[in-house]
Amino acid sequence: MLYWFLKYLALGPLLRVIFRPFAEGLENVPRQGPVILAANHLSYSDWLFMPLVMPRRVTFVAKAEYFESPGVKGWLQKKFFGGTGQVPIDRTSGSAAAGALKTQLRLLSEGEVCGIFPEGTRSHDGKLYRGRTGVARLALEAKVPVIPVAVLNTDVIAPPGKIFGTFARPGVKFGRPLDFSRYEGLESDRFILRAITDEIMYEIMNLTGQEYVDLYAQDAKKRDKELAEAAAAEREKAESEGVWDELNE
Repeated sequence: MLYWFLKYLALGPLLRVIFRPFAEGLENVPRQGPVILAANHLSYSDWLFMPLVMPRRVTFVAKAEYFESPGVKGWLQKKFFGGTGQVPIDRTSGSAAAGALKTQLRLLSEGEVCGIFPEGTRSHDGKLYRGRTGVARLALEAKVPVIPVAVLNTDVIAPPGKIFGTFARPGVKFGRPLDFSRYEGLESDRFILRAITDEIMYEIMNLTGQEYVDLYAQDAKKRDKELAEAAAAEREKAESEGVWDELNE
């Protein structure tokens, strides 16, 4: 109930008026029945604009901590996340990944639309990174199609590390459903899972036009941070050596 209130009466109309989001390929999303929406991940606002342009409810899994904080702030946070289409990860499983899979399987068995970001984390530089195979396992175990999705310009509206950047018109493109039923029963084969995931990421790349990097986003962030720190150290060294040379002329 709160989801639809926020979407059509409270938050949604405001976002529509300010940002005028557009959608393409909505006819590719079935009107009913379970389906996975696999999207690129540029900004924290992705999970706001993607559901905004769709008539169906889109559900994402989120950290259980978002729903368990004490006090008034915790209650408001729980209501907001729940109202914007997020559900807590099942913590009875052995790991966060297993809990997320279990939660998403339950949602799909109930005929829901599940949103997932295969990259696992937001892109820090606008590039598209290697997908994690959880999306492939979910598709095979749930026996549902995967729709590749491109979310556009959200990194301009809310860049990494910032609450707000500049005004831009966000867009969402929905590709044709991908059917992986030919791999039924092979959800434990890591080579099959990788092949399926790569196919999904290839379709996302075609929709977004992003440069693809065959590296996990978290590893790329770590690499770029180390390179930036090394470059800063080199600059500091060069500057200090320059000052030393000036003092000894």
